[in-house]
Amino acid sequence: MADKPVRADKATAVVELTDNFRDSAATVLTEYRGLTVKQLTELRRALGQQAKYSVAKNTLAKRAASDAGIEGLDEALFTGPTALAFVKGDVVDAAKALRAFAKANPVLVIKGGVFEGKAISAEDVSKLADLESREVLLAKLAGAMKGNLSKAAATFQAPLSQAVRLVDALRDKREKDGSAEAA
Repeated sequence: MADKPVRADKATAVVELTDNFRDSAATVLTEYRGLTVKQLTELRRALGQQAKYSVAKNTLAKRAASDAGIEGLDEALFTGPTALAFVKGDVVDAAKALRAFAKANPVLVIKGGVFEGKAISAEDVSKLADLESREVLLAKLAGAMKGNLSKAAATFQAPLSQAVRLVDALRDKREKDGSAEAA
């Protein structure tokens, strides 16, 4: 009888992890061996509201990933003490925060993860961290679009201004021809 509450707790943990896998834009698996509670708190703070950092048993995390329909995760990802960063916000910002924390605290090892439902390697997480954030990319896109709109407006205005100059030139010529005929 004492085993049933433990099993119920494990089933609840698997359901929660499965939901986190499904609801996240990405999940990064890390090994946190050697980090203190204070350092883990700092990491959670660094990730902010965009990610939930949870320590999980490997067997439960593996089962939850499978239940969430994620395939291709290497068995090596589920060795050693595992913690998962479930990214709900900007994936690039979360990857940058994890990489920066790992540089400052080399005992944190980024093992790999899941992005858009597919398994990714630690190198792929680093590549994500190299990208610019969503806000920066949107600002660049808006700037490029504004520049192109300004060019388009100038292009459309050019024939109009040329036509106005032509009409003015014709009017001036008529006035000169009219005054020359009157003389």
